[in-house]
Amino acid sequence: MSDPAPGRRLERSLVAVALGMAVVGSVGAPLITSVATSTGVSLAAAQWTLTVTLFTGAIASPVLGRLGAGSRRRATVLLGISAVVVGGVLTALPWGFALLLVGRGLQGLGLGVGALLMGIARDRLPADRAASTIGTLAVASTVGIGVGYPFVGLVDQLAGLRAAYGVGLFLALAALLVAWRTLPPDTPGPSARVDVAGAALLGTGTAGVLLLVAAPGVWSAPRRGLALLVGAVVALGAWVAVELRAEAPLVDLRVVGRGPVVRANAATLVLGVAMYLLFSLLTRYAQTPASAGYGFGLSGVAAGAALIPFSVLGFAAGRLVPCSVRRAGARGTFAVGLLAVAAAAALLAVAPGTPAVLLAAMAVLGLGVGGVSAVMPQLSLVGVPVSETASVLSVSQVVRAVGFSMGSALAGALLAAATPTGALVPPEHGYVTAALWGLPLVALSALPLLARRRRPRSVRAG
Repeated sequence: MSDPAPGRRLERSLVAVALGMAVVGSVGAPLITSVATSTGVSLAAAQWTLTVTLFTGAIASPVLGRLGAGSRRRATVLLGISAVVVGGVLTALPWGFALLLVGRGLQGLGLGVGALLMGIARDRLPADRAASTIGTLAVASTVGIGVGYPFVGLVDQLAGLRAAYGVGLFLALAALLVAWRTLPPDTPGPSARVDVAGAALLGTGTAGVLLLVAAPGVWSAPRRGLALLVGAVVALGAWVAVELRAEAPLVDLRVVGRGPVVRANAATLVLGVAMYLLFSLLTRYAQTPASAGYGFGLSGVAAGAALIPFSVLGFAAGRLVPCSVRRAGARGTFAVGLLAVAAAAALLAVAPGTPAVLLAAMAVLGLGVGGVSAVMPQLSLVGVPVSETASVLSVSQVVRAVGFSMGSALAGALLAAATPTGALVPPEHGYVTAALWGLPLVALSALPLLARRRRPRSVRAG
């Protein structure tokens, strides 16, 4: 007897793999302090266990997206997850800080797997199920943060750093097994060619941009920061020139340059800044010691547990998006998500000192992030051929990563500017001021997708 619901089994498998990769990607954040104390490096150096994952993910995403646009999509997914498994081995074994960084870099390839999974969903599932599944896959990173932070922090507290990284290894192995058993086989056909020159130029330019926004300390020597900025701009400019002339470009800029895709990516960038600005402020406020006159002094584990409402509401929003799109349209659903993000900023600015308000702001932010993340692929894929799904969404992943890095850096800069000389933490009004920055950012992110298009005037006869 044939299986009555193979599509649903594939849908569950795609979501399970995406969630596993999201948790692995978030493993580094709650372990930064533990890395510093366990390996004897500074906190600034330990921060690279998170930053390097973002770097490699941003660079690898377009390459994996192009490989997945050919006939080897399953093989590409398995290759990406296998690299994450190797990275997990390097992080779980006590081989020193250098190999730990290499392992975390390999784990960044998991960030590029998400776009491939969305491509499989769009290609292999019925249209209605595909839209719902893609939305759920898009919010996997939101859910992964809320699941990964408290659990990994607890394991670190009870069993140590390497055991906590072992959680990432276990999840990667589980994801590899699920993908190997359930992903549809590759179809015969030509394999996609990777534009090596384009990949090198995009990787160089993207790495430069991410370094500028994720490690603002490079600007301590202005000439060095300016040289890095110029180098990144030149590399990205050269990449555009190469891609427009390549027979098999890494990213089809003629597709990515279409109006709907450009507008969606512009909104993704600005809203990514706003979302991660607020996320950083909320988590830092919760961990500020009460001796500062505000804050709750939560431990890493407790602060991670405070993210559970963020993840639960984010996942719920993702599941409700298909129904919302049917009723209000994709742009209307996007507008509702923006309002939720703006409400979270307002809550943090108005009454941050109340635990209930802080948790409410975290939950409302999760609702907004989940809703926007789930509907954004629909807005990005307007008019995009099915064969280019993974490639286009991989570019969106890079844009989102840059936005998140800018939001994190902006939060740090605003709080640093509000901190008096000699003080360890800023006064409470520093958080209020920083949270208010989220409101114009949300409004700015609405312009590309919600601004009314000017229609040509009709010409009267005679």
